[in-house]
Amino acid sequence: VEAASGWVGETDSRAQTSPPTIAALDFPAMELYAMPAATQTLLDDAQVDIEQWLANEVQIVFAEQEGAAFVNGDGTNKPTGFLSYATAADASWAWNKLGYIASGADGAFASSDPADALINLAYAPKQGYRANRTWVMNRKTESVIRKMKDSSDSYIWQPGSSAGQPATLLGYPVAEAEDMPDIASNSFSIAFGDFARGYLIVDRIGVNVLRDPYSAKPYVLFYTTKRVGGGVQNFEAIKLMKF
Repeated sequence: VEAASGWVGETDSRAQTSPPTIAALDFPAMELYAMPAATQTLLDDAQVDIEQWLANEVQIVFAEQEGAAFVNGDGTNKPTGFLSYATAADASWAWNKLGYIASGADGAFASSDPADALINLAYAPKQGYRANRTWVMNRKTESVIRKMKDSSDSYIWQPGSSAGQPATLLGYPVAEAEDMPDIASNSFSIAFGDFARGYLIVDRIGVNVLRDPYSAKPYVLFYTTKRVGGGVQNFEAIKLMKF
């Protein structure tokens, strides 16, 4: 709850106002694990560093699973993805829900002026969340939006101005997340907002690797674990588009 305030005359009495309140957020760090194996002979004879190669492959898999959980995770032994929370039309939005803007057609953009829905979504979050806003969608959704043009026949999608810079849509950067759903009936295929303020990642920094040459001879096991959690911390900062 925000702090209360009000206007007052120079000599008017001042009553005590309500202070802001603090709520506890519980995002437990869940555990990711992998346990690849390699024979001791392979480790001894290989011309490449097999241990390092296995570690790199596990890191990639961990990153993919984390990304999927941050979008769609159900909170059971994994983070709670932002698409797993309850939703409401933005006009009737309430805390603990994510507000959405309608695309204008069932499972599609409206046939006329489809970009208007994107403009509505861009202005759905409050101004305070505007500076660091980002679009999030998968590549199939990107391919649909990249074909949209404005009234002067110019594409509304703008490629990055230099190498390594993200593309922009209506002036805001676009982040590609393969775990966002494809456009379909009742899908939430586009998210937009300040994710740094809206979604909290609880990351116990570091990956632990236990090298076990004893439990499965002649194999050496590489028991690898990482702990990470996450969930929405500010329901005003993220908005969705419902198709």
